[in-house]
Amino acid sequence: MTITIMAVCAVAYVLQLLLPEFTRTFFYAPVLTDYQPWRLLTAAFLHSQGSPIHIAFNLYALWFLGRSLEPLFGRVRFVLLYLISALGGSVGVMYLADPTVAVVGASGAVFGLFGALFVVIRQRRGELRSLLILLAVNLVLGFVVPGIAWQAHVGGLITGAACAAILAYTPRGKHRTAVQFAGLAGIVLVLVVAAVLWQSPVQIIPG
Repeated sequence: MTITIMAVCAVAYVLQLLLPEFTRTFFYAPVLTDYQPWRLLTAAFLHSQGSPIHIAFNLYALWFLGRSLEPLFGRVRFVLLYLISALGGSVGVMYLADPTVAVVGASGAVFGLFGALFVVIRQRRGELRSLLILLAVNLVLGFVVPGIAWQAHVGGLITGAACAAILAYTPRGKHRTAVQFAGLAGIVLVLVVAAVLWQSPVQIIPG
């Protein structure tokens, strides 16, 4: 599924280049949440057309993180981790960013995978220093480099870590799968409620 997600992002990027309205149809801006809520997820498969480095970094990060996490969690859980982290990233943008500014990119979901890897390594009492340095550098870049949605990074990181905590720390037993999926559903519910409760300071009239 790691390769599938990378392929979807790559195809979407080509469509962005070929079809002028494609990005406009699927990007995310908080003011659009009430009318087009699917954008909370679709934006995680788009990338900046003006910077090939954006998609190149995210695809590399997806491959790097996916080859560690997907075998560990399994296909279904890994996809859910990615999608829920993407949703968390958009909710982060919703609460922390300018509601009228559009965002695109898999970065929120990618940071969710970073957060998940942190939880897994910590659970296994592995060496965290290298990962913490990498995370710190990328988080700082989000604050100091213009045009990067650090809000999605923060939202995705927290969400991914929460998802991984449920997947990694649920005790083994015959009800483990049910408990894990119930926990993930609970995180989704929290994010959905947060999105519903959010009040935009800018009102738009759908055309």
